[in-house]
Amino acid sequence: MPVVTSPYTPGTPCWIDLMVPDQQAALDFYRDLFGWQGEVGPPETGGYAVCTLNGKAVAGIMTAMAPEGQPTPPTAWTTYLATADADATTAAITRAGGAVLMPGMDVMTIGRMAVVAEPSGAVFGLWEAKDFSGAQVVNEPGSVVWNELLTGDTAAAAKFCSAALGIEASPMEGAEGYFSLSAGGRVVGGMQGLGQLPPGTPPHWLAYFSVDDTDSTVDALIRAGGNVLKPPFDMVAGRMAVVQDPQGATFALINATGPELP
Repeated sequence: MPVVTSPYTPGTPCWIDLMVPDQQAALDFYRDLFGWQGEVGPPETGGYAVCTLNGKAVAGIMTAMAPEGQPTPPTAWTTYLATADADATTAAITRAGGAVLMPGMDVMTIGRMAVVAEPSGAVFGLWEAKDFSGAQVVNEPGSVVWNELLTGDTAAAAKFCSAALGIEASPMEGAEGYFSLSAGGRVVGGMQGLGQLPPGTPPHWLAYFSVDDTDSTVDALIRAGGNVLKPPFDMVAGRMAVVQDPQGATFALINATGPELP
């Protein structure tokens, strides 16, 4: 199992978490689907649950709470990108035409976070690691294997990623309209436009979870009350599907067999 023991290179997806109306229901669903272990956290962390896979941190799940006077955040998985300085990065994001939705804030002694958006509106997080670097297991069944930016303007997003995040976008050979995202000289994710998605789909970051068998995992998800947005299909990197959990959070499943995913 690939266990992450060193800090993530800035610009690399390093953590994901989920905001849901019913935290316990989500903990139960992902336990059954991926084998995660997690429980509601202490009050001082707002009940935040760090889920583990074979004892290693894999993702977070929390109850969606609205700041005073604000609407409740949507039920969604958030991808966090590593940064060496969250405040400097949020300033760079503003200069590059992005938006800062939640300025940098300390999370006890484990790190500093912010929530931001690229120019077309795709929301993501920033994570400046202190005591906690991020996901301790990746690229294994039940863990994140890929993160993808789906944006309203790939040219503008590529310019933004380079200027604000130090991430370089390059056309991916053999996949028309698809771009690889690289940080520190290593491919860390992908990017494409919204043209292949249903009209009205907003820009967003999509997390892919590795599975041993895409079709059987989709069957299990359906039995547990989930929804299938794109049934299993074969593509250049493997067999994938796009699904929603019972509370509406969208994610992808993939049995990665091609060289395009790490």
